[in-house]
Amino acid sequence: MSRIRSLFPSSSASESIRIGEILRKETVGGILLVACAVVALVWANSPWAETYFAVRDFEVGYEPWHLRLSIGAWAADGLLAIFFFLVGLELKREFVSGDLRRFSTAVVPIVAAVGGVAVPALIYLAVTAGSAEASRGWAIPTATDIAFAVAVLAVIGSHLPSALRIFLLTLAVVDDLIAIGIIAIFYTETVEVVPLLLALGVIAVYGTIAQLYRRFFRLRPTAAWFILLPIGLMAWALLHASGIHATIAGVLLGFTVPVLHRRADRGEDAGPGLAEEFEHRFRPLSAGFAVPVFAFFSAGVTVGGADGFASAFSDPIVIGIIVALVVGKPLGITAATWIITRIRRIDLDPALRWIDIAGVGILAGIGFTVSLLVAELSFAAGSAAADHAKVAVLTASVVAAALASVLLGARNRRYRRHRNQDS
Repeated sequence: MSRIRSLFPSSSASESIRIGEILRKETVGGILLVACAVVALVWANSPWAETYFAVRDFEVGYEPWHLRLSIGAWAADGLLAIFFFLVGLELKREFVSGDLRRFSTAVVPIVAAVGGVAVPALIYLAVTAGSAEASRGWAIPTATDIAFAVAVLAVIGSHLPSALRIFLLTLAVVDDLIAIGIIAIFYTETVEVVPLLLALGVIAVYGTIAQLYRRFFRLRPTAAWFILLPIGLMAWALLHASGIHATIAGVLLGFTVPVLHRRADRGEDAGPGLAEEFEHRFRPLSAGFAVPVFAFFSAGVTVGGADGFASAFSDPIVIGIIVALVVGKPLGITAATWIITRIRRIDLDPALRWIDIAGVGILAGIGFTVSLLVAELSFAAGSAAADHAKVAVLTASVVAAALASVLLGARNRRYRRHRNQDS
């Protein structure tokens, strides 16, 4: 039997340009994310720590709609919905019009993401076995932070093959989608049926307008998004009132946005589509504001000096998260990728080596944004378990970033030498 063509063959010029633009915006967002997290951590352990927690816990909003939330909760439930809207939009684009529209190439990053979720979860459960409370955090080490990981890759991987960047981006998007599914299924305690049905109805209206905005409503994308934005906010509020984590609304709304012009709309004057319009407006908002602000209000935990730091690292929760992210992520991703390529008889891109896939697996151990979100959902706010989980996520993300920088940095230097020799 002949082998199927290689994983992530050379992309089209337009696809490469689009991926490059996403990476540049996420790189800036990753730098801001790290800066905000560092400021929060320093502030929360300074003599002015009470001010930080007072701001984070200050409540604003409208109570009857279950929207009287703390500033920190607004960042987690509201601002992250923008991030996950773009996750849904990007995932749909990849499957409809990107390099992953073919099953032979889509199956590999999907299976790799599943391996990168399953193995860390199993490792965490093994480490925390015997503690019912600790086991609630099994999903914390399952996520990959796109912005942080891409920022590291951009700094140390200027000469790495583009196929590796596409693999990381797609893997992280699918990984986050799985994490959101876990949140919806396992971290929803009660569901209010009426608000949920209303939310689904509003999302259906949103999707109908998004699909027919040009042909039926005679709207251009710049006008359509003004109409869709308040409808999207209404869907978010209703889903939040239903008891399901409101970030799910972002993913569902992103899935409804068309990523290709209909055949009748592909004339020369058609201009950019609705997906391009939303991405142009919301990606800078997500990378430059929403995710960094969430990191600022989530990363501020009181370590308690050297004694408190040592105490945290004796907690099975901390050990489980760190081992799961730093060891489990690369093990799960690399093993799953190797297995599926053998089963499907798919070759790696000729420019890649298995050590590169392992490096991406280590880089995927940067959990950060979604891991911090799951930590907040797993344990009671302000509890020792919640603070320890956040310390573990921050520590594991730094360790994973450092290890990936060493490995991929060495690979980057090798690719640069080869490129210079060829030129």
